[in-house]
This record gives sequence, structure tokens and C-alpha cells, in this order.
Amino acid sequence: LVGADSQSVTNAPGGPLEEPSGEFPLGTDQFGRSLLALMLWGTRVSLTVGLLAAFLSVAIGTLIGITAGHFKGWYATVIMRVTDWFLVMPTLVLAIALATVLSRSIWTTILAIGVTTWPTTARLVRAQTLSVESRPYIERSRALGGGHGHIMSRHVLPNVMPLVLAQTTLVISTAILTEATLAFLGLSDPTIVSWGGLLQDAR
Repeated sequence: LVGADSQSVTNAPGGPLEEPSGEFPLGTDQFGRSLLALMLWGTRVSLTVGLLAAFLSVAIGTLIGITAGHFKGWYATVIMRVTDWFLVMPTLVLAIALATVLSRSIWTTILAIGVTTWPTTARLVRAQTLSVESRPYIERSRALGGGHGHIMSRHVLPNVMPLVLAQTTLVISTAILTEATLAFLGLSDPTIVSWGGLLQDAR
């Protein structure tokens, strides 16, 4: 519809705060950059942060869930009490606190989201792990000399993966919204264009 030059996010081809037009369908920002181009460019950042943060969150939750379900006794008790503490604390508050004390960067945002959104995954995976480990073939594997690593990697993990994949899709959307919130509050890298950063600039 319009030329590539007019949709550049590094140049300012238009005037400040122009109204929507054929050249700039969503108008321009205070620097004269196309808001449509900025929104499309921010999609790349927001999706990248959402995906990486979700994978980090699910990886932590899966590891904790499997080990808590496999190893009984004091270890499982301590791990699940820590998980319960994270569950009752508002995720956004924890992410804001972590993003505040660390340097502002995209990796800080990913870390802040990933280490605060894993408890739900851990709870689900632990429940599935307990169900899997109650099956007869797990007892036969132990009787044949199967160690902890063998049982968790060869028997438990493949059976919890469908649940993990389904949970990943839910965590991705939560991570994207959390990233937008952190950016809107000014807790992300201000030099990176993202959806939350655009909302903050529009205030």
C-alpha cells in the first residue's frame, strides 16, 4: 500500500504526531515514525520475549515437577512448599521486583518472566508424574535395575510431554502480556521497540 521508506522504524519520514493517512495508516509518533511499522516491528520483539520466557518457565516447571513427583520425602515437601509460595504471590509483582533490581534489557525481561511463572507448570507436571509412576511398568523398570535418571527420562518425561506442550501455549500468551506490562511500566529496555513500549509512549 505504501512505500518501504515511509514505513521505516529507523528513519522519521513523516512529521510528528500525524493523523492516519494513506501513507501512514496509523499515523506517526512524536518522532515522525510510522506507528504501523513500529507495531509490526514490535511484534517481533514481543513474540521473541514471549516464546523464550515461556520455554524458560516451562523448562523450570517441568524439571521441578518431575523431580518432586519422582523423589519422595523431605525433598518433595520442601520443593512443593516453595512452589506454593510462588503460587500465592502475584506473578506480576514478583516480575516487577526482579526487573527493578536488574539492568534493563530484553534478557532481564525474559528472566523475570521465566522465573516467576513456572509454579503452575510444576504443579501440573508433578501430578502427572505421580500418576505415571504408579503404573506397573515403572515398578518393573526399578526391579530390572533402572536408575532415577533412566526412569525420569525414558518413562516419565515422554508421558508428561503432551501436558507440557499444552501448558506451553498458555504460558506464551501470559508471557507476552507480562512483557507488555513491564515495558508499559518502563521496566524493559527503552531502546527496543515492543508493544508495551508503544503503549508507554502513547500515554
